[in-house]
Amino acid sequence: MAPKVARRNKKEGGGSNVFSMFDQSQIQEFKEAFTIMDQNRDGFIDKADLRDTFAALGRLNVKNEELEEMIKEAPGAINFTVFLTMFGEKLKGTDPEEIILNAFRVFDREGKGYVKADYMKEMLTTQADRFTEEEVKQTFTAFPPDPSGNLDYKNLVYVITHGEEKD
Repeated sequence: MAPKVARRNKKEGGGSNVFSMFDQSQIQEFKEAFTIMDQNRDGFIDKADLRDTFAALGRLNVKNEELEEMIKEAPGAINFTVFLTMFGEKLKGTDPEEIILNAFRVFDREGKGYVKADYMKEMLTTQADRFTEEEVKQTFTAFPPDPSGNLDYKNLVYVITHGEEKD
């Protein structure tokens, strides 16, 4: 009996349970994100919910085509299980360091490995979960920009994910 169970647990895709891909705290975080995005509280994320979510983040002129492309990524109506499955597929094979680096690369259009601290401060204080002046000050105290005003995000990400500075 034991070998049969072991084989079943190794199986990926197909009949595997998406909830086993994440620990309980991650599932709770995804549930909170889903609830925020489900603006009309009907248990599904649709195009209107996505448009409202973008608006709440300050992006008002999202094209219909862009929203439709996002919705088409799902195999059907986006309930929480589908939402979780989609994130599982997107995150598969990535580690936290890679995910955070990719987030910073959005601000580093030339791929230099750093961003201007002034620009980063503007983004932190004006977008999504806005930082307070005190939070920005704490961030730049912990990770000060270089004399040219550049923030070495690669080192910052390393410290976030490994807990110590690279030499």
